[in-house]
Amino acid sequence: MDEQSSASHATPGAPQASNVTQGPALASHVTPTTPHAADATTPKKKRRHLWIWAVVLLLFAGLFYWVIQHQQKSQAAGGGGRRAGMGGPVPVTTATAKKGSMGIYYDALGTVTPVYTNTITAQVTGVVTQVHYREGQMVRKGDPLIDLDDRLYQAQLAQAQGTLEHDKQVLAQADMDLERYKQAWAKNAIPRQTLEDQEKLALQQQGTVKNDEGVVEYDQVQVEYCHITAPISGRVGLRLVDPGNLVTANGTATLVVITQIAPITVVYTLAEDNLPQVQKQTKSKQALTVEAMDRSLTGHLATGKLSSIDNQIDTSTGTVKMRAMFDNKDGALFPNQFVNTRMLVQTLQDQVIIPSSAIQHNGSEDFVYLLVSAKTGQPVSDVSACSTGTGSGGQGSGGQDSGANAGAKHGGGKAAAGQQTGPPPPCKVAMTSVKSGHSESGNTIVTSGLGAGAVIADSSFEKLIDGAPITISKVKLPSTSETSESPAP
Repeated sequence: MDEQSSASHATPGAPQASNVTQGPALASHVTPTTPHAADATTPKKKRRHLWIWAVVLLLFAGLFYWVIQHQQKSQAAGGGGRRAGMGGPVPVTTATAKKGSMGIYYDALGTVTPVYTNTITAQVTGVVTQVHYREGQMVRKGDPLIDLDDRLYQAQLAQAQGTLEHDKQVLAQADMDLERYKQAWAKNAIPRQTLEDQEKLALQQQGTVKNDEGVVEYDQVQVEYCHITAPISGRVGLRLVDPGNLVTANGTATLVVITQIAPITVVYTLAEDNLPQVQKQTKSKQALTVEAMDRSLTGHLATGKLSSIDNQIDTSTGTVKMRAMFDNKDGALFPNQFVNTRMLVQTLQDQVIIPSSAIQHNGSEDFVYLLVSAKTGQPVSDVSACSTGTGSGGQGSGGQDSGANAGAKHGGGKAAAGQQTGPPPPCKVAMTSVKSGHSESGNTIVTSGLGAGAVIADSSFEKLIDGAPITISKVKLPSTSETSESPAP
């Protein structure tokens, strides 16, 4: 009844849906609302992830800041840094300014050049019969080198000698007849014309004999050319011909090469700007010393003297060639060898010399750290005066820290890092300006600002400032490079 009454109260003409059809209709109505709910939750998840990453980044930033602060405190406690020298004595090694002499050298590249080099070729045609020298042998002037077959030239010489002997006898006969004609002419036994004809005939024979003598000498020279000897003393090169080889006169084929080894020269170049100073020394008839070094500039080969200067400057390079002579008795220099030359031009006497590593640079100015007394401020002449009266921590930087910590424990207080607990150091450094001069072999001449006997610091420049207390280190400490510039504090 209820169902029927509800159905009867329905609007007339309206379609009546059954209960079966209502279920799908409701389901179709709810299903579209599900995606909208998922989209609403997605931004919340993204915002949550961003907060997590932000927290992580903040944690990393805090950790990084803590590490930086901890490192800075550790450096301050250990006395590191340039300003740490004010907290405690800085261990340094020292050097003493000395008075001495220093030479001014001009370095250049050179080539070993023999005084004489002989390239021997054949002057006659013949067959090589014997080779007397050995490869690389040292020979003296006149020693036999190569023999050629001289039989042909010996025969020609014999013919020339026979002709000469014949013509000499003809000349003797003409001279004898001339003497007879002179006696007959004295007695008026012959006419004068006959005497004069005989005189001219004798003169003709003298000319013939002289010509024959020249032919004989020429043939003798040809025979000598068949026996080649050393024209100079020197070293023979590799063998270039063998017995049985045919050589021709005035040919281009080389038979043997000889180079003089002792004495020997080195040819090198010098910049034209340095030429006036060299000429000034040579005009005073002073022989300039030249040292020959090996390719690496570590080995000394020989010492010689400047012998000559070229007569013109090479305009393409702006240099002039020079030749130095070496006796080379030990054979250290070899022909065409590449060497480095060092020519001593001048020696500076009575100069104040210090190690180049002790000089610091501040732009165009040079300065050193001079050791002075902490009480009087006067320069220290003996480093032993700076080795006493230091703190209980010792001389090393680690010793300074341990001494400070020990003082803090016994005193019940908190000692500052790097602070000295014992008596104050007796020495400190004073930054002193100097004027540098010529440098050679790791040493530099100081022309002003420093005297002989002054003690200066030669290490730990990164920790030193003007007035910093120091202590003498018992071990060798590294020093800054000569070329590096240390700014003034």
